[in-house]
Parts: sequence; C-alpha cells; structure tokens
Amino acid sequence: MIRELDPIKQSLIASLFTWGVTALGAAVVFIIPPYSKKFLDISLGFAAGVMTAASFWSLLAPAIELSESKMGALAFVPVSVGFAVGAAFVYLADRLMPKCVLSEMAIVDLLTDDASIAPVAIAKNSPDYELKEVGCKDNKVENSEATSQWNERYGTTNNNFRIIRRRFSRFRSAIRPETSDSGTIGDSCRKPSETATSTVSLMGLSSNHATNKEKTVIAALSWRRIVLLIIAITVHNIPEGLAVGVAFGSIGKTAKATFESAFNLALGIGLQNFPEGLAVSLPLAGFGHSKFKAFFYGQLSGMVEPIAALAGATAVLKMEFVLPYALSFAAGAMIYVVVDDIIPEAQRNGNGKLASIGAILGFIIMMSLDVGLG
Repeated sequence: MIRELDPIKQSLIASLFTWGVTALGAAVVFIIPPYSKKFLDISLGFAAGVMTAASFWSLLAPAIELSESKMGALAFVPVSVGFAVGAAFVYLADRLMPKCVLSEMAIVDLLTDDASIAPVAIAKNSPDYELKEVGCKDNKVENSEATSQWNERYGTTNNNFRIIRRRFSRFRSAIRPETSDSGTIGDSCRKPSETATSTVSLMGLSSNHATNKEKTVIAALSWRRIVLLIIAITVHNIPEGLAVGVAFGSIGKTAKATFESAFNLALGIGLQNFPEGLAVSLPLAGFGHSKFKAFFYGQLSGMVEPIAALAGATAVLKMEFVLPYALSFAAGAMIYVVVDDIIPEAQRNGNGKLASIGAILGFIIMMSLDVGLG
C-alpha cells in the first residue's frame, strides 16, 4: 500500500516510523536502571554499525551510480563535494549551536539539579578556571571536596556522558571570582568544614555573595539545560531525516534507487534511533528527572526527522540535479555523527569491546537488509 503513494507521503510515513522507534528506545527508561551503561554502550555500537552500512548501500552507492551516468570518470566529484559538505554541516552546527545559550558547558553539567556542584562544573569548563586553594600557609584547604563530589556522582572525565563544550562570553561574569570588603576569601584561614559549606565560596566568591551568586547561576541554568540538550540532539537527527526523504524522493532515478532501498534505509535508521532515544532518557533519569520527563524529552529528540524528511524529499523532486549531492550530503553527515559522537560515546565507559561487537552486528544486519532485500 505504501508503495503506491507519492514520495512525499512515503517519506512522511517512514520518518514517523523512525520517530516512533526513538520513542520506543526512550521508553526503556521505565524498565531498566538509569545507570545501565553496558546496555547503552552496546546499543550505541549497534547504531554506529547500522548507520555506517546504511550510508554506503542506501546513500553513497546510488549517488555514485547517478554521477557515473552523467559525469563518467569524474563521478567522484559531486559525491565527494556532497559528502564533505554534509560532514561540515554537522561540524559547524555543533560549533554554532551554543551561541543560543551564551555558555561554555557540558551536556552533563546542564542536566544536574545539584546546586552545590553545578557552579564548580561551570567554572571548570571556563578557560580562566584554575584550581584554587582556600586557606593560609599553615592550613591549606583545596577544593578537592567539590571535585570528589562531582566525580563520585558523575564519574571522571573518561566516564562522563557525551560532553559538548563551547565558548562563552557574558555568562562568565556569573562565576568569575570576586572580592569582599575585607579582601579575598584566601586572605584568612578556614577550617575544612567551613570551606565545604559553600562550593561557590571554594571558587573564590565572597561568602556574603555566595548564596545570591549560586541562586543566580542555578536559575540561569534551569531553562538552558533542556534547551541545549534538545538543540544538540536535533542537530544530529536532521541528517537522518534528510536521508530518509532523499532516499524516497530519488526512487526510480537510478537502478539502485529503489523503493526497497529506501525502505531498508528507513528501517536501518529506525533501528539506530532506538539507542538514540535511550541515550537521552537514561542520562536524564540518572540525573534525577522523573522517568516520564526523561521519556518525554527522549522521544522529543526524534521529532525533527519527519520535518527534515519532507524537506529532503521535496528538494529532490523539485531539483533533480542536486540528487547526487543530496545523497552524499546525507551520507557525509551521518558518517560524521558516527565518528565524532556515537563511537567515542560508546567507548567512554570501558565497554569498548562490547560496543565494537555491537557495531559489527549492526553493520552485518544493515548490509544484509540492503543486499538481500534491495
């Protein structure tokens, strides 16, 4: 029945399916503990394998075939250009995205509700941050307690979830050390118990202003947390939606651009969307949000795919000459996401071997679908 529909409707239905699988992955948060890193890493490895195979057999292969029919030996030119532009698109989107939130922070920092830890995390991401000592010569007290709290709850740098660091400007004033009327905090000795009462004080803020500064920082973070998270996931889901739309819009243009090939691509992207939804909902639940809220934002991360799919299908149908560029663009964007995001994240928690096995399995399954059914 779907085969008889026009490409626009086909791409819409297919992208709604991929969105649904994202929601299914996010729903796993109701079943498994929020810190099931092993399951998450295997799923991410599987997603990397699926996306890699889909990028070649469902996108690059038709793009190369179409280019060969028009450019012969120079067929690699439009494919290479499209591939490079696709990768550059995701790279630039990552670089420009945080200008909307005026902050250099990690996703993991934005997800925490801990008012005593978040400010130190913000400061550590600042290029101006240095580990400061609070005390005098005879009684030096380092801010190691705040650091140990952070590491105990969220792990060290190697164990944290996906970190997206960006430059910032105006927000720096909220966490820059200040002096009180009697001088800096470091001018007088403090006991460890006194030092631990305010993490903000450990950063060099005056004790008189610590509470107000902390409230200001946390208030500023509250609305930025989910905004930055959703923007990040949205940017990385655009290429997948585009790939689905371009695949259905190009049906019949070449021998390899078939309905089966487009269907397999949508199925493969749906499979890899499962761990993507999980990768959003699990950290949210782990950082203290309710499971329903974690599920809601997890499924919301796939909402952009139907929009991108419609845009991709429409562009290909209206401008056929861009087809090889569009196909390779989608492939380049997907491969960049795999190499820059998914693989490093899957390797981050010490489950690299299991993630690699998942990647091989995902590649084989997607290759079999494309070759056997396409």
